[in-house]
Amino acid sequence: MKAPTKAQLARAARRDRIVDAAREIAEVDGWPAVTVRRLADTIGYSQPVLYGHFPDGRDGIVRAVALAGFAQLAELLTAAGEVSGICAAYLEFARSRPATYEAMFSMPTDLEFARPTTPEQLRAGFRPLLSAMGDETRAEVLWSALHGLADLSRHGRLRPDHETARVELLIGLLRSPK
Repeated sequence: MKAPTKAQLARAARRDRIVDAAREIAEVDGWPAVTVRRLADTIGYSQPVLYGHFPDGRDGIVRAVALAGFAQLAELLTAAGEVSGICAAYLEFARSRPATYEAMFSMPTDLEFARPTTPEQLRAGFRPLLSAMGDETRAEVLWSALHGLADLSRHGRLRPDHETARVELLIGLLRSPK
């Protein structure tokens, strides 16, 4: 495989800069503030340059932020080790990167989960859950519960001082005999 050319490296760097700027704007001001015009102004690229990287505009940028988020989540969950560490890392990720988490799970994208076409970043994000739980159904239930806890917490619907007890109860329930 040939090494990338300078032009290819420059294009990849521009794309990464667009994705990083979109994520940063969204984390500070929310996704409604992320527009192609604002991104172009923020990073000093013309709108046609942004559309050259993301022909479908903002939707493609949200998709790219989501994919990058899954890659980051996969690293954190893999490093977290056992189930309780995975749960803590997942909830901290959702809490500390709310706009990225929103792009990953709440905003409309063409990303497909649990399909043959599922991107590797999504598969990598699920792998630590699967490894910790031992089977897909338990891993999906853990993921669903963590997502619910993260979303309810983000919207102030749960008592913050009970997070540890909720996670311990969840782990205990999932470890119960079938």
